Amino acid sequence: MFYHTKKLQYFKPPEKPDAVYAMKIQELIGGTFGEMTVMMQYLFQGWNCRGPAKYRDMLLDVGTEEIGHIEMLATMIAHLLDKAPLKMQEESVKDAVVGAVMGGSNPRDVIMAAAMNPQHAIVSGLGATPSDSVGYPWNGRFIVSSGNLLADFRSNLHAESQGRLQAVRLYEMTDDPGVKDTLSFMIARDTMHQNLWLATIEDLESSGMETTPVPSSFPLDLEKREFSYQFWNHSEGTESAEGRWAKGPSMDGKGEFEYVENPQPLGPEPEPPQPDLRLHGTPKVGQTQGKGNGSSAPSVIERTTIGG
Repeated sequence: MFYHTKKLQYFKPPEKPDAVYAMKIQELIGGTFGEMTVMMQYLFQGWNCRGPAKYRDMLLDVGTEEIGHIEMLATMIAHLLDKAPLKMQEESVKDAVVGAVMGGSNPRDVIMAAAMNPQHAIVSGLGATPSDSVGYPWNGRFIVSSGNLLADFRSNLHAESQGRLQAVRLYEMTDDPGVKDTLSFMIARDTMHQNLWLATIEDLESSGMETTPVPSSFPLDLEKREFSYQFWNHSEGTESAEGRWAKGPSMDGKGEFEYVENPQPLGPEPEPPQPDLRLHGTPKVGQTQGKGNGSSAPSVIERTTIGG
């Protein structure tokens, strides 16, 4: 059961509307690493969790918190779009466009930078939408919920790292004290969540339930161990040999890194099987029987249903 409390987790309204900035804030809602993604990712991971109850409870705690973050951002967008000058906006851009032409800039860039998201007026009635900053709808394929907690926690750390990076960039793009204050809270929560996922990774690995490499349940003797810790130098130069990944004990403690400066192919040239004639692909050697269109086709008797 979910329960909604009407008060926001945290919020300071913007001092003045800014329809253009409202379009940018949409990235934090419906972008690849936006709040909708982490909300759905954590909730599905929690719902699907078969591990210890503490992990399930924690995932549902954080996923539910993220619902509140979306509400905060949607409220911010509503304030930023308040009394958006839908008609006068086009007029206000004209001087900037003339200046761009006279200055040798691209007028299209000026128009795009100065325009609000038309969907905020046409589709949502000056409200937030479940989409990113260029209007691309949020997609469920953005989320990761594999059933392997270590793999999922690493994906969560990645998502929070990218999300905090984008929030910080948006913080730098505004001078509005209210917007900065609200983003400052969200950036702080991203800091907590990055630390949270690092802690869960440590907790899970120290328990021995899951270790590197993921999945640790797969027997190591079934992989070709001679290649498990080789770094292959696949570009010009050997600067990569200076890294931690090129020598010394492997991170999982189960091998030694080895630097291979000139890796060599270990397989033959590919020789794909020739296509079934009934698929009408182009074979390596052309048919020489008969002449004219269709002369190389198999007989009626031979042309049975594919797979039959």
